[in-house]
Amino acid sequence: MNSSNVSDVSWSGQRPKVVVLARDSARQSSAFAPLFELISAQCDVVVDDASFSSPLMESEAHLAIVLGGDGSILHAARQMGERQLPVLGVNLGKLGFLAATSPGELDSVLSSVVAGDCHIQDHLMFKCTVQRNGEVRAECLGLNEAAILGGTPFSILDIDLYVDSKWATSYSCDGLIISTPVGSTAHSLSAGGPIVQKTMDAFVISAISPHTLTVRPVVDSAQRVYEMAVRQSNQSTSITVDGQVIADLSVDDRVRVTRAEPRFRLIEVEGHNDYQTLREKLDWGGRIRHKK
Repeated sequence: MNSSNVSDVSWSGQRPKVVVLARDSARQSSAFAPLFELISAQCDVVVDDASFSSPLMESEAHLAIVLGGDGSILHAARQMGERQLPVLGVNLGKLGFLAATSPGELDSVLSSVVAGDCHIQDHLMFKCTVQRNGEVRAECLGLNEAAILGGTPFSILDIDLYVDSKWATSYSCDGLIISTPVGSTAHSLSAGGPIVQKTMDAFVISAISPHTLTVRPVVDSAQRVYEMAVRQSNQSTSITVDGQVIADLSVDDRVRVTRAEPRFRLIEVEGHNDYQTLREKLDWGGRIRHKK
């Protein structure tokens, strides 16, 4: 673990003020009411948001508690914008790489967090900008990945990649992903990309279904500037950030991905580690087992 990315809690010695973020689907879960009651007993809830739309830049909260899955945490990171609150994720979804705390663990985990017996791990975020003729068409903060996707009629795309303004290569593929280490276990992983330790300052470049078998994912420094451009576009060719379309693309557009100033801040408690998460969430077991 890179200790330079670890910071201490800011609410030690006081009852923390929290933002609770949970979609309607999570609120309809039978687990939600007791979890919210537990949170209210130990913290002061200053914002309770079901739509992920409340302005949090000026919130007096010390931290955000997200009830849901990793998708909810991605929404929360985008919602917080330039002011990233420390996040405690409670998994009411499926895998839960980021929302690592189970509902049954929240009582003991939250007690440790309130007491300051935890640390905050900072993670790389990126800024994705779409420019046409020098003018910004779209701009978005992201945590997982930026991806160019072809869309209908699903013909192969030719995508040029530039690194620090220099042409690196061209991909013939169904799409191209630039992901953070946090995003390396998401879309990039399904495209054959590597799993990267979450605290590394690096980007992963992964082509989706490349036409040439020698094309392999690349891991490179987050200090560099990455740009993508399509040589032709389909009627729905687009750039997505964390699964959300931010712009349709034409041959005149250039997509730029750079390291963002804010860092995603994830609260980590004792008893969890990256390899344990991979082992449990990806069902790593050393051999194939028949499930009963």
